[in-house]
Amino acid sequence: MVLAGRKDNVPNERSTVFSAARELATLPTFKLTDLSGNAFDRGQFAGRVVLVEFWATWCPPCRSTLNWLGELQNRHPDQLAVVALAVASPEDQIRSMAASLSPDLKWAITDPVTAQSFGDITAVPTLFLFDQSGKTARVFYGAPPDLHDQIARQLEKLLK
Repeated sequence: MVLAGRKDNVPNERSTVFSAARELATLPTFKLTDLSGNAFDRGQFAGRVVLVEFWATWCPPCRSTLNWLGELQNRHPDQLAVVALAVASPEDQIRSMAASLSPDLKWAITDPVTAQSFGDITAVPTLFLFDQSGKTARVFYGAPPDLHDQIARQLEKLLK
């Protein structure tokens, strides 16, 4: 939100927000509609590792990460679910970007309630990794140069 020039929408106490996300114990309960109009919720991912990526169309690193996550989804279709939740972006741009990337991801526009259930989202990309039982395995903020390597190492442990 800060990067998009909407810092007024970000809570003043950023450390509290990041702390809340870090302390997220399990995949939150949520109900959303994907870009095709189909409802989905947490229950559809039972028994699989889940990656939830919060992204925005104006975020260049998000495109690279989403493309890479699509490749991961294709490599592990029965063990992994990747959910791409767009924030702070025009719907037409979200649909265009989703159409140009992997159709195998679960694409949706998040709502404020869902974002807050993850501890609120103040930076993109923000990626949450949950194990097969829905427990939080790791949270990644931003796009450091080794983000894909960090995720791949953690994912390898979870998929064994």
